[in-house]
Amino acid sequence: MRASGILLPIFSLPSPYGIGTFGKEAYDFVDFLQKSGQRYWQLLPLNPTNVGDSPYQSFSSFAGNPYFIDIDRLVEEGLLVAGEAEAFDFGDDPHRIDYGKLYENRPRLLKKAFARFTPDEDYRAFCIQNGWWLDDYALFMAIKEATGEVAWSEWEPALRLRRKAAMKAAVKQYAAAMDYHRFVQYEFSKQWTALKTYANEKGILLIGDIPIYVAYDSADVWADPKQFLLDKSGRPELVAGVPPDAFCEDGQLWGNPLYDWVAMEEEHFAWWKRRLRYALTLFDVVRIDHFRGFESFFAIPYGDTDARGGHWIKGPDMALFDELKATFGELPIIAEDLGFLTTAVKKMLTASGFPGMKVLQFAFDTREESDYLPHNYDRNCVVYTGTHDNDTVLGWTTSADPADVAHARRYLHVDDNEGFNWAMMRAALGSVADTAILMMQDLIGLGSEARINTPSTLGGNWQWRISAGCANDWLANIIRENTALYGRLSKPTLKSEE
Repeated sequence: MRASGILLPIFSLPSPYGIGTFGKEAYDFVDFLQKSGQRYWQLLPLNPTNVGDSPYQSFSSFAGNPYFIDIDRLVEEGLLVAGEAEAFDFGDDPHRIDYGKLYENRPRLLKKAFARFTPDEDYRAFCIQNGWWLDDYALFMAIKEATGEVAWSEWEPALRLRRKAAMKAAVKQYAAAMDYHRFVQYEFSKQWTALKTYANEKGILLIGDIPIYVAYDSADVWADPKQFLLDKSGRPELVAGVPPDAFCEDGQLWGNPLYDWVAMEEEHFAWWKRRLRYALTLFDVVRIDHFRGFESFFAIPYGDTDARGGHWIKGPDMALFDELKATFGELPIIAEDLGFLTTAVKKMLTASGFPGMKVLQFAFDTREESDYLPHNYDRNCVVYTGTHDNDTVLGWTTSADPADVAHARRYLHVDDNEGFNWAMMRAALGSVADTAILMMQDLIGLGSEARINTPSTLGGNWQWRISAGCANDWLANIIRENTALYGRLSKPTLKSEE
């Protein structure tokens, strides 16, 4: 079924608290999506951010970001007093996130709420149901705070290696701090579940995003090191990245520990089953980042300063997905298959049956014919004007090779009265791809100032926020007209059909 949606991270929503949250503005955006005739809201990872503020480098692949908890909801619950948040500085720029101020002040406010919280049956049930990841995460964060936020690899050996006596003593010592982190995750889960329920009732499905790798400094690696290629002291043997190419002569050194796929397969990929099962409780569809890494992955010696010394190693390929499908049935997965794809990767994608991705900004390279041009698509794919790693369409027109921009202008029949952004979005909507996802920045015609992330750079990323009032009925009607024109209009579900 042809459908479309909009990509907008939670953190990019407007709010009075320095960052987008699960508050009123999120519900308003769901209403906007419904009025626009959309089927999907695509998000970025919801996990806590690590150093660099990237949602793709998190302290946990299961925990939720405390910054997304809506303050007004806590006031409604009686956990905060109206106006109490005004005493804290969350930043004064409504268009950019100040993560430094959030880091300093949001926990202080949440701890005020925690001090007034009385555990009930719902809370206790949440802790029991999620204890398999929550207990380790809560202890991990409690120890980090007590040690000045140093990485777990720098903790004293007994805790680093999870010796039984040391762990027992730590649970006792940090019990109160652990309860705070459980409370935060409970509030996150409660608010997210309410938002997802509202979206689903409005006919909106949520596309989540999970990175293929987890951060080294994470509860995931500390709590279950046997899943990763680590030495006896817990140090990585090899780390993730991608090789040098025409865009980056040193390649990209991501630094994530690599999976021990042999050990994982011996356990029938139980770790991945837990991760995917949890993701499917949060989202209706899951986009898996760096999908090609399942066929083979680039391994760089730990300690290298760039990716030049790396090499390819064969991954689990379809063995993983055959196991997952045997457990879950058909999976609602989008495979991020961007970049240079070998024959083996294409074969894996075809065998999986998952839709891959097409990004229109990659289509107009004048050096060669591109698979990203719409006339080369098949139906089983998801087309994007761009993603969080791309510039906006209007930004691309000023930063890309002029020859590529000229090629795009001819191909798209750009009408300057309408704008380059709408020409590219129309091409996406009009393509044969089953699903088209548009970036909110392109819908409101913003330039490079609204770019979310520039890969391989530090600072200035993950900060863009939409202005209040931009997602209005006037724009919704325009989007709806174009969505209907290209046969992608989401049809409401009748109660008799449920």
